[in-house]
Amino acid sequence: MALMESTMVPIGTPCPDFTLPGVDGRLWSRDDFHTPALLVVVMCNHCPYVQSVDDRLNALARDFAGRCDVVAINSNDAVAYPEDSFEAMRARAQAKGYVFPYLWDEDQSVARALGAVCTPDFFLYGSHRHLAYRGRLDDNWKEPGRVTRQELRAAIEAMVEGRPPEKTQHPSMGCSIKWKMKP
Repeated sequence: MALMESTMVPIGTPCPDFTLPGVDGRLWSRDDFHTPALLVVVMCNHCPYVQSVDDRLNALARDFAGRCDVVAINSNDAVAYPEDSFEAMRARAQAKGYVFPYLWDEDQSVARALGAVCTPDFFLYGSHRHLAYRGRLDDNWKEPGRVTRQELRAAIEAMVEGRPPEKTQHPSMGCSIKWKMKP
């Protein structure tokens, strides 16, 4: 497992357009989401960092339902990492009871367009779909009981209240995205 930190894409960067298959059997596009804030999470099944925070992410999606849409995207190479295959994604989403769409970026183009490098990597966009927050979920990925700062929650709250998130943002960290080998 190669530990990476997010690249901290510039604030104001537009959300790339995408159309990807979801584990729910439908195609999802960026423009299918209409709330004032859109949280795009690049994640996967096998990463221990994702496994440690996915229940918190699910709770966050429930807490902000109707005010902030959440969508998760898996861009990992499923040939090299079969536990991140579309079928495995479907099983994990069902087992964990994800309340957000979980999409497959098989060609990895959306992860590249987002500037994602790790799992999880969080990108929060405002109503005009420009980046307002990119950083970590909170200050303790491993031990939820020891969290003292819920930065992503605070950023979403600010956005849905019409305020900008705090300017100081700390990078997310996790496993590197498993990029496909170029021929």
